[in-house]
Amino acid sequence: MPKRIDKISSLIKDELSLIFLQKVKDQSIGFLTITNVKVTPDLRNARIYFSVYEKEKRESTLARINEIKGTIRMYLAERINYLRHIPEIDFFIDDTLDYVEKIERIFKEIHKDDNKAND
Repeated sequence: MPKRIDKISSLIKDELSLIFLQKVKDQSIGFLTITNVKVTPDLRNARIYFSVYEKEKRESTLARINEIKGTIRMYLAERINYLRHIPEIDFFIDDTLDYVEKIERIFKEIHKDDNKAND
């Protein structure tokens, strides 16, 4: 069963990427990347994680996506027609890159401190 869930998650991720690229012509959304999709074992719900190029637009992008979520799900249903039910979709901001940047900054500070101690 987990292989099937992984395949469906991957398929939904690919299809949503195409939907945002081709169908959603909303300038307020901006440049968006679908980073991850997690589907529940019963295939009823999907958590969609995305990142936005412009960090300051994250919250407004999430709000706009939630406004048109029904339309996005309809496009998804048109593209994936062999599933009995299209999962309910919920969108979340993927802030993984923020953590990576924070850790890199900490490492740089540590190395800077090490270099000062060695001098």
